[in-house]
Amino acid sequence: MPIVVIVLVVALMISLGLNYFVFRQGQQYYRQLNQVRLDPLGLRAYPRQAEAVQPNKIRIVFYGDSRAFQWPEPPGLEGFEFINRGVGAQTSTQVVGRYDEHVRPLKADILLIQMCINDLKTIPLFPESREWIVAQCQENIRWTVQQARSQGTTVILTTIFPLGKLPPERSLFWSDDVGEAIEEVNRFIHSLEEAQVIVLDTGEVLAGQNGLVQAAYSQDLLHLNETGYQALNQRLVDLLERLKAE
Repeated sequence: MPIVVIVLVVALMISLGLNYFVFRQGQQYYRQLNQVRLDPLGLRAYPRQAEAVQPNKIRIVFYGDSRAFQWPEPPGLEGFEFINRGVGAQTSTQVVGRYDEHVRPLKADILLIQMCINDLKTIPLFPESREWIVAQCQENIRWTVQQARSQGTTVILTTIFPLGKLPPERSLFWSDDVGEAIEEVNRFIHSLEEAQVIVLDTGEVLAGQNGLVQAAYSQDLLHLNETGYQALNQRLVDLLERLKAE
């Protein structure tokens, strides 16, 4: 077979592969967009009724976006009950919009919060709104903490996870402003720390010397793999055991 034909066949296969990848990405975003239109706050993600409290158990609720949703409960912990109320792809405004439906009825002893990356990742698309996006994140975090504390709930406020390696397909819609905004919101999160608001600094656990999530912990630009969550849970277990002893 002539070299030219081989080159053309290879180029065609690469083109078909890239087109399929673009199609799948577009399909995913289109489904996600229309799902949000049908259920803007994600209220259908969980049942309306509160889950019965298990006696003599400390109830912990994971709350936020996909990073909270994917966070597994630490194995082998006795005396704790874990409930997850994370919803993927949500902005902080969507997260707070469902607090009364998904969190308040649970009467958590401890609320673990992870949110805001879906706000901040839009900054390259709306650079003129950067300050508003950051301020909105800060206000929504503050509001959630206040609501939890008004119920007597202890808050574990996790900093926004550091980013993973930027893939080529995102490079046209990305900027360093995202990482800088994450640092700004994380400084705000640290400012909220008090006796019953504990800050879990995820960067201390996950980040390498370059400030990005270590490769061993990274699933993609925004998400962790199982090993990353295991590392976070080691730090979380220490916090929970300390709280249990108090």
